[in-house]
Amino acid sequence: MKKLKMTAMAGIFTSALLLGACGADNDEASGAENSSSTDENTLTVYSAGPGGLAENIQEAFEEETGIKVEMFQSTTGKILSRLEAEANNPVADVVVLASVSSMEGLKSEDKLQAYESENGDSINPEWSDADNYYYGYSAAALGVAYNTNEVDSIDADWDEFSDEEWQGRVAMPDPTSSGSAVDFLYGLTNQTDGGWDTVQSWLDNDLLIAGANKEALNSVITGDKDVVVSAVDYMTYKAKNDGEPVDIYYPESGTVISPRAAAILADAHNLEGAQAYIDFLLSDTAQQLIADAYILPGNDAIELNDRAPLSEIPTLPLDLEDIEEKQTETLNKFTSME
Repeated sequence: MKKLKMTAMAGIFTSALLLGACGADNDEASGAENSSSTDENTLTVYSAGPGGLAENIQEAFEEETGIKVEMFQSTTGKILSRLEAEANNPVADVVVLASVSSMEGLKSEDKLQAYESENGDSINPEWSDADNYYYGYSAAALGVAYNTNEVDSIDADWDEFSDEEWQGRVAMPDPTSSGSAVDFLYGLTNQTDGGWDTVQSWLDNDLLIAGANKEALNSVITGDKDVVVSAVDYMTYKAKNDGEPVDIYYPESGTVISPRAAAILADAHNLEGAQAYIDFLLSDTAQQLIADAYILPGNDAIELNDRAPLSEIPTLPLDLEDIEEKQTETLNKFTSME
């Protein structure tokens, strides 16, 4: 019996589905909402976490530059909704999102302005806009998390989770609740032969669609399931470091890298402060804070501890052309599967 547990309802507009995927991924941020200000002496940043990291970057930036930051920290979807609501009276100077496709959407709507950062050359160009409208300052890799009490070792490739031995043992984050899961589906189905056949075979093997990223990982930590495909790696590394019985690996055929991007808004009030913030976000200081949170920094020269570097992760190509439209199509197709 198929166990496809979805949160999307038939008839919801495609754009709303994709926004939901960005918005409901509650592990992106701590959920803190500080009051924003348009005071020219402050910098207003809207940031999609993750929880703790944005605050550490804010504190270090304020200490180094003396510029006060007013932070609204939430999920990507809620930030996009707030930007839309404030369209006639813009507040934010800088936006930080956990979704490159959403940043591409803002660029296509002329809501961003280009800035050639003094530290831009140190950042992975494949994660950033070629015209400097946004920078992929960090990224997560999407791998296979597993319960080490239940699985001694594992090296299965993606299509092998349709084998009988994995029936009913595998979970996946719900793409209608997780933007990174949409990234994963888009990469797997567009960059590999038979990608959709692989996804269908998982569903036929009683794949559990287990909520957002945190809920999916918890299903393995608790032993309810043995494996999570499309697991956000930095969350798994953190859980492992906290003593939970989990580990992660990346199938040798390649996996998806999901960049997190930062940009200056077209209507920024404090342009000088916004440029300084982007420079700082791409600096060695901030990049080390990112690495300390088990997230891949945009600068691959930054030292990592207790996690795999990008050079050791088999990756699928990241195609940013028309990515927002393509990911919407990907999400719609997935929600129609049985």
